[in-house]
Amino acid sequence: MSETWSIPQEILDRCHERAPTYDRENRFCQEDFDELKEAGYLNIAVPKELGGQGMSLAEVSEQTRRLAYHAPATALCINMHIYWTGVAASLRANGDNSLDWLLEASAAGEVFAAGHSESGNTVPLLVSSTSAEKVDGGYKFTGHKGFGSLTPVWTQLGLHGMDTSDPDNPKIIHAFMPRDATGYEIKQTWDVMGMRATGSEDTILDGAFVPDDRIARVVPAGAAGVDLFVLSIFAWALAGFASIYLGLSERIRDLIIQQMTSKGALGMTRTMAYHPEVQHKIADIVMNLEAMAPQLREMTEDWSN
Repeated sequence: MSETWSIPQEILDRCHERAPTYDRENRFCQEDFDELKEAGYLNIAVPKELGGQGMSLAEVSEQTRRLAYHAPATALCINMHIYWTGVAASLRANGDNSLDWLLEASAAGEVFAAGHSESGNTVPLLVSSTSAEKVDGGYKFTGHKGFGSLTPVWTQLGLHGMDTSDPDNPKIIHAFMPRDATGYEIKQTWDVMGMRATGSEDTILDGAFVPDDRIARVVPAGAAGVDLFVLSIFAWALAGFASIYLGLSERIRDLIIQQMTSKGALGMTRTMAYHPEVQHKIADIVMNLEAMAPQLREMTEDWSN
């Protein structure tokens, strides 16, 4: 386990103050991102010997949860970068140094994003509606990626496509496309209430070239392609999402309690906090959230160990 590191409370407070402005003005959480990056948050999963905080999945999840309580959209988009560093750190911890370059790049200031989301694809990572064509020196990718959180700032887009050159043995190609690659364009389509600050624009791949040294994995399509790399993506991404939704739920709980202790009702001489049914509902919410937190911690600690 790493030495204790946490996001400074004053940064969390400023993120919280800016959150409604980002959503109202429909703009990326640039100030949050810059402050958190400067504080070292983007490298909390990067091993200490490579310039990061060396935090485990359990420790990262706790910080993600804290940020989500104050600014959920900010936490959601930055999670897309952090989970890539977590994947690389998990591989390194298991003797696989194939993504050490990613950890070093993150420590040097590069920003990684996720290009996995595809319309109609209900089994992301395992199959793909994006084509991957082998060419000299790398692969060309053609397809439509959505929900590209961190679009304004990413320098490397982690994506996957399917190589069907052998119809009997389709393969999934996992790659990292640099920002200066050719053959792609970004479509500014994002305008989702409550999540506008994530900057999750569409990325249109039209023969986008990725060199061989940025191909992370070539694996069979479907469940047969689930190796440690793919498992680590699921572990880090889903634990991050769970932490975000838990932090957001805790914030909602506290807002409800705050409102019920200040809001009266017709015919009542005291606030709604004294209404038996309100008390019953709040108790259910509190009990459920208190049960979820240790379950998430146990899950992430199991992966870390």
